[in-house]
Amino acid sequence: MKSDSDRSVRNHVLFLLRDGGAHLTADSVLDDFPRALINAGIPGMPYTAWHLLEHMRIAQWDILRFTVDPQHVSPDFPSGYWPPEDAEATSADWERSVAAFRADLARLQELVGDEANDLLAEIPHGTGQTLLREALLVADHNAYHLGALMLTRKILTAA
Repeated sequence: MKSDSDRSVRNHVLFLLRDGGAHLTADSVLDDFPRALINAGIPGMPYTAWHLLEHMRIAQWDILRFTVDPQHVSPDFPSGYWPPEDAEATSADWERSVAAFRADLARLQELVGDEANDLLAEIPHGTGQTLLREALLVADHNAYHLGALMLTRKILTAA
């Protein structure tokens, strides 16, 4: 049986992953994102809303796969974590990206919530990483890019 402290830490991390705390939630940004804007560019920015979403999806997928699969090979950094600058998405591409992002986020939440997983144990095939560290990395990375995605939307709708 896990301690109250262990459950408390899990609940705090799950709160960050699910609810965002002081940050936007994925649902609040993605649920009604205007499909007409997913490929729109902002002068001076090298990416579109879909590029941001794909970057979040790829990074989160990589972190999750690294955490659970000793055979996982990460993409080249940084090029493998972004779609090509000229890539455009259809509405169906956007929906697939959102679904994959949500599925991987849910899987990470399951790992954190499962008391059989030691949050502080080093990942055997890693170099000192723990489930706690990887979950916090996802929460931090997602918060940053969800903010960028919301800002992109606001700029595009104000134009």
